[in-house]
Amino acid sequence: MALDDVVRTTITGPRIEEAMYRTLRWIDRCIAAHKKPHEQNLFGIVQGGLDPVLRDICVRGLVDRNLPGYAIGGLAGGEDKDSFWRVVAQCTAALPEDKPRYVMGVGYPLDIVVCSALGADMYDCVYPTRTARFGTALVPEGVLKLKHQAMAGDTRPIDSTCECMVCKNYTRAYIHCLVTKEAMGSQLLSYHNLFYMMKLSRNLHSSIIEGRFPEFVCKFLQKMFPKGDVPEWVCNAMEVAGINISSCCAPLPVIQS
Repeated sequence: MALDDVVRTTITGPRIEEAMYRTLRWIDRCIAAHKKPHEQNLFGIVQGGLDPVLRDICVRGLVDRNLPGYAIGGLAGGEDKDSFWRVVAQCTAALPEDKPRYVMGVGYPLDIVVCSALGADMYDCVYPTRTARFGTALVPEGVLKLKHQAMAGDTRPIDSTCECMVCKNYTRAYIHCLVTKEAMGSQLLSYHNLFYMMKLSRNLHSSIIEGRFPEFVCKFLQKMFPKGDVPEWVCNAMEVAGINISSCCAPLPVIQS
């Protein structure tokens, strides 16, 4: 990854513009210093905060340099979800389709599915292991908090549909006992969460290759939002992505005149 000047998206003012132009200057220094261009790919990083004009300037500057891949940086820093997906959509639309597009710091399963629909290819995040340290497991329905007292007598696995070593051998009650007292609980949950993310990534990838990605998205959303209460920002993003998720959403109330 090239060097970039990262500014939180909650910051406004001239500091955002300063960071964007510094990031563009640094990519030229990184290109000049890159000693193994035939063995190692150098990615540029799109900055510009939530300002669409600055993002556009940075995207065009990086594309002009014809890099092997491009990252979208400066997100997942506290901005609202509506701003988040719009920046991703703007950048992926302007970046070359034949080059990897990598959204940095994104790791929530829902965010990964949405960003993939918008054209992103790669992600990284500490979320699966960090949330495990707080006793939380990732499941198709969202999250399962193993520290809750309700888990103390639950003899089911974390996820009955999961084939990981943890779900095959340990109950929720056992892990509940561990996460409240021993580090082993966090380790087991980390294992499960990473297994979940690997499976999600494989299924997402295969659905794209096999031409059934829209169906994958609908099934994912139906599991996570069984009542049809899909967040508005997700609905808006899917509309831009051209994916019909009406079957996943609860019908809007009819207002009597």
